[in-house]
Amino acid sequence: MALEDLAREIFAPGGLLSRTVEEFKSREGQTDMAGSIARTIDSGGVLVVEAGTGIGKTFAYLVPVLLSGNRVLLSTATKTLQDQLFGRDLPLLIRTLGLPLRAALLKGRGSYLCLQRLQAARQHWSVSGQGSLRTLARIEAWAQQTRTGDLAELPGLDDRSPMIPLVTSSRDNCLGAQCPEFRACHVNQARREALAADIVVINHHLFFADLAVRESGMAELLPSVQTVVFDEAHQLNETGVQFLGKRLTTGQLLDFARDLLATGLQLARGLADWQSLAAEIERAARDLRLLVERPDSGAKLRWVGPAPEQLNGTDWQDGLGTVQAACNQAVQALGKVSESAPELARLCERAAGFVEGVDFFSAACAPDSVRWLDVGTQLSLIESPLDIAETVRTRLLAVAPGEDARRSWIFTSATLGEDAALRWFTESCGLTEAEILKVSSPFDYALQAAVHVPLNLPKPNEPGHSLQVAQLAARAAAAIGGRTLVLTTTLRALQSVSEALQRQFMASGSLEILVQGQQPKRQLMERFRLGDQDGRAGCVLVASASFWEGFDVPGEALQLVIIDKLPFPPPNDPLVEARSNRLQAQGRNVFNEYFVPEAAIALKQGAGRLIRRETDRGILLVCDTRLARMGYGKRLLAALPPMRRLGSEEELIDALDALTRPSTTDPSSA
Repeated sequence: MALEDLAREIFAPGGLLSRTVEEFKSREGQTDMAGSIARTIDSGGVLVVEAGTGIGKTFAYLVPVLLSGNRVLLSTATKTLQDQLFGRDLPLLIRTLGLPLRAALLKGRGSYLCLQRLQAARQHWSVSGQGSLRTLARIEAWAQQTRTGDLAELPGLDDRSPMIPLVTSSRDNCLGAQCPEFRACHVNQARREALAADIVVINHHLFFADLAVRESGMAELLPSVQTVVFDEAHQLNETGVQFLGKRLTTGQLLDFARDLLATGLQLARGLADWQSLAAEIERAARDLRLLVERPDSGAKLRWVGPAPEQLNGTDWQDGLGTVQAACNQAVQALGKVSESAPELARLCERAAGFVEGVDFFSAACAPDSVRWLDVGTQLSLIESPLDIAETVRTRLLAVAPGEDARRSWIFTSATLGEDAALRWFTESCGLTEAEILKVSSPFDYALQAAVHVPLNLPKPNEPGHSLQVAQLAARAAAAIGGRTLVLTTTLRALQSVSEALQRQFMASGSLEILVQGQQPKRQLMERFRLGDQDGRAGCVLVASASFWEGFDVPGEALQLVIIDKLPFPPPNDPLVEARSNRLQAQGRNVFNEYFVPEAAIALKQGAGRLIRRETDRGILLVCDTRLARMGYGKRLLAALPPMRRLGSEEELIDALDALTRPSTTDPSSA
């Protein structure tokens, strides 16, 4: 039986999945997606699939790739989704299909415990205080039990813990084959398992990091893979440009100076003046930071000439020269002792890398790239390509000698564009020749959800806008007992809205206001999902950035999503500006072809938090009058799921009231 026919039979009503997987419901769109993927696997080539929320895209691509017998690489957006795919979906389907397949999980080295650095952690200068010592003790105890060394398996470890970089390695400080723990290394163990597996689960960050430096094992793995699937593919371009460019930071220099001093005194005391060498590097890094008078974190300075904007060119070049000279001195000192210990040899390589980095940023920016300076507590010198299109065409899709010309590439996400050709995604990723499939969501959005644009609010750039958004959110959330997610487009709005809501409910305590950044993300999500169960207060979560996507709250815990304003990209961002300039040079309309599609995708992602299964009900409030009054508003509304429109505040009140009454929608499971 052909692979497509077999896949369709498994998804059919009464098929294998219906008989064996609890809560599975046959969906035409899911079956069509699986069939198209099966055809692409058989014939080779590139398929881009936009699969609406609720399709079940994970099963739709897993079933045909598992049945194919091909060696498969699966890449998803985050380590959390990676763990879900490897720990839940893959084992379930491998058992259900009865296939003798071996799966492996591969993450970046920063996810795994480094045994060599764990031994040195207790002597590290920053390990002090009961909190740090307790965390280290927990890690040490867990290290005796773990097989994988994956820190995600350690319960209760905050992913923001300062202990994590002390007990994990990076490309900078890994000793490689010279490490005394090389044979027992968890990173190497994970790579060995990946090379022996039929299905390897990675994440986009690891994929592009390896593509940039060929350091994580993918150089060996990828040529033997016949099918590659990128899930949550809408993140590929922005993830890729982070790794395909160049970065040098004053934080890296300061870390190196501390490592140089500690390692030099420990392994080569008296063979060089390690204190002076480290002090020179630290001083050069701090002086470079002080050249930028603006202390505000998050500022990005354009850099189109010899120096970033607002900086004196001579002072800047002198500052870079001082950094380079200090690192050169370290190279010379370390070169004399590097053969005596692998730690010293690695430090010498790091110092030489900084010398090369200064050379890179002293030269002109590469064509089709953009350079800027990120300003925060440290400086980050960054050069990035404008997109990953050329890399995809020349380094992924091009068939190398000896490789299978019939390799299949599958790219899928719920949100890839607003037009039939999905140009927002395919152009930036170099996939304009790919086959395109759009599969609509099975949800009845007109019945399950409504969208409202309040017309009495100030314009987003006018004073008082955030305060009125907070007041509207307070009234609406109080009416339904919490169950509200407020998504802001800026951290400033996040702060304004959250503070106003906290003041509003501080005295009564009738609603609990959760704020991104005030607790670890995992804790915020767990608390929000609990809602008002067990006598707790209902929840309002005010968030930005990462909560616009990947935050999945099915059921009644989330019934109201409020977006403060249309999520256009910031026009003064250097990368946005460079992309705009390129379109303008091509004679294209920058606003219509870049800003509107970007806003449409982000708006669709935020709105996608609302309805996660067929019994969910909810309301989307977009607090930006431009959505109703500007011509492009119709285009943005068309990009949203087909929710019914609420035209007045009275209709909004009625809809909020309806959410507090028992659902009359189909109670069958998704």
